[in-house]
Amino acid sequence: MSYTVAAALGVLAAVLLDLVLLRTRLLLGVAFWATYPIVLLFQLLSNGVLTGRGVVRYDPAAITGLRVAYAPVEDLLFGFALVLVTLSLWTRAAAVRRPTPPGR
Repeated sequence: MSYTVAAALGVLAAVLLDLVLLRTRLLLGVAFWATYPIVLLFQLLSNGVLTGRGVVRYDPAAITGLRVAYAPVEDLLFGFALVLVTLSLWTRAAAVRRPTPPGR
């Protein structure tokens, strides 16, 4: 399986987890999209440094070849999936721990 296919499957799994399985629906909210650019900025900085300096290398046959700040776009997909899964699980866990108010 190529890195591109794995990244696309990771995003698909994260979206299904958020919207269907956990029903946290973070993707439908403004807060997620308003704050995601901050995460993206730091991901681009760190990935750009690591790939630009040759610390991390990718097999050209396993990626599309499209890069942003030296990093393959597949890294951005994996980062998106990682953030979405983490926030979805935290949101769901918080909802489970939250006590139901009396009378409900």
